[in-house]
Amino acid sequence: LEDSGVRGFKSRPELFGKKMTLRVFNTLTRKKEEFVPREGKKVKMFVCGPTVYDLSHLGHAKTYIQFDNIARYLRYKDYDLFYLMNITDLDDKIIQRAKEKGETPESLARRFEEDFYKDMKALEITSVNKYARATDFIEAIISQVQRLKDKGYAYEIEDGIYYEVSKFKEYGKLSRRAGKISKEEVAVTTIDDSEKKKDERDFCLWKKSKLGEPSWPSPWFDGRPGWHIEDTAITESHFGPQYDIHGGARDLIFPHHEAE
Repeated sequence: LEDSGVRGFKSRPELFGKKMTLRVFNTLTRKKEEFVPREGKKVKMFVCGPTVYDLSHLGHAKTYIQFDNIARYLRYKDYDLFYLMNITDLDDKIIQRAKEKGETPESLARRFEEDFYKDMKALEITSVNKYARATDFIEAIISQVQRLKDKGYAYEIEDGIYYEVSKFKEYGKLSRRAGKISKEEVAVTTIDDSEKKKDERDFCLWKKSKLGEPSWPSPWFDGRPGWHIEDTAITESHFGPQYDIHGGARDLIFPHHEAE
């Protein structure tokens, strides 16, 4: 974020009284663009939060301090900001770490979630309005998966419901990887290596739970959410299908934000 013309402000008296234009860098266009909220001065901002399978690290601190600064600045500029952050409290990493530690995935996730909040407090990051756990939005996730199936964008195989990437022609546009995704990147993108997928790029929306894993009933089989759909269900529940700012660390542009 930047205030257009702020640099050298004190030495340029002609700028006094002029309206400053707030500009943001748009990942999709790779340009700085004027920031115009969808509803007047109201701003809905979502930032990808941590997967709580371990202690936070400096990368988390860097990202969340940056977005705390952005949130504080927007409020300073009199925007009515609602800042939402997810907590991924169930995924393959959490399940694996819980097995290693001899505890349940839920207890491990809650412990590291509390440690995360302590770190945020220690860093004086206070701008987040709401932290949203993925497991609190199971109904919303199932609803999105069902709608994607009904529209022909998702299909069912024995181990899960998968998003059919070939049906979305612009996949890769955000990260500028359209038509250029390597096999190595595919492995990172999907996180779900199933030989029965239609396309190696397809990623899981709803995973069939294995014995002893956390699971919820669904119209298809007992299972749990895939990584990429958690955030879209959370944001739709709070903001509707569109909002103003989506942020996160740069390493999430591909695959996570692309898949979202």
